[in-house]
Amino acid sequence: MSYSEKLNAFDESRKEFKPYGLTCELWTPSLMRKADRHNEIEINYFPGGTITYLFQGKRVTIPANKLAIFWGLVSHQIVHYEGGAPYYVCTIPFSQFLEWKLPAPFVDRVLTGEVFVEASDEYSGHDEFLLKNWIKDINNDDAVEVILLEMRARLGRMAIGNVPTEASAYPPIYADEISQVERMAIYIAQNYCDPIKVSDIGEAVGLHPDYANAVFKKAFGSTLSQYIGEERISHARRRLVTTNASITEIAFESGLNSISRFNATFLKVNRCTPREFRKKYR
Repeated sequence: MSYSEKLNAFDESRKEFKPYGLTCELWTPSLMRKADRHNEIEINYFPGGTITYLFQGKRVTIPANKLAIFWGLVSHQIVHYEGGAPYYVCTIPFSQFLEWKLPAPFVDRVLTGEVFVEASDEYSGHDEFLLKNWIKDINNDDAVEVILLEMRARLGRMAIGNVPTEASAYPPIYADEISQVERMAIYIAQNYCDPIKVSDIGEAVGLHPDYANAVFKKAFGSTLSQYIGEERISHARRRLVTTNASITEIAFESGLNSISRFNATFLKVNRCTPREFRKKYR
């Protein structure tokens, strides 16, 4: 089957948080007129050219011939690309990613919104070989388990030598907690612009607020309140860069219903004022 018969493209009409599930496909590069958010871990690989995303209000360029992964729940939008060659996109369910129990520092960096790019130059040819096989076999039920094993091994190798090996400061997440963490993250992503509290999140997932907070901190290294604040500031950064909306308007639509609180929180996180941030990144 030729590339042109297999190519996919971003659907601008798709709803935020709509699941992709386990996929491996060839996509055609194109500018995205709106950001995408989904709850899978996403793998990108560009055999030719580069693609630049807007992540949390910052431009990140993924180079050619380097495997890159990021958490799709972080708003991401292609704003520039060079070369028109098809590129590989794989999505891995969030719960599956956590179940693999990859090195904690690696998982921490992915879950805190980093775009993790393979540091080694040795794996390019091997990566494209793997990706071609995953695309070929993804719809074969008998081969899916093999694909998952290969994905887990490849990401495990990606972590080796690229992140510190010291033990995580947080205890491991157990299997029965994974779905709880996932549901809390999605709830926050869908409601952070509203005046939500930790008790609201606990109620939404059927957990005592203190226990919900403890489980969430094991996964993300931050409390629920801290994470809500990070989501709100990330939203504000995106709006500052991509729109002409006033800072007052952005403050209120981000869920921080006080200009003074918004300015103070933004300054603490970004070490500059919203106005300075917009001027710098516009």
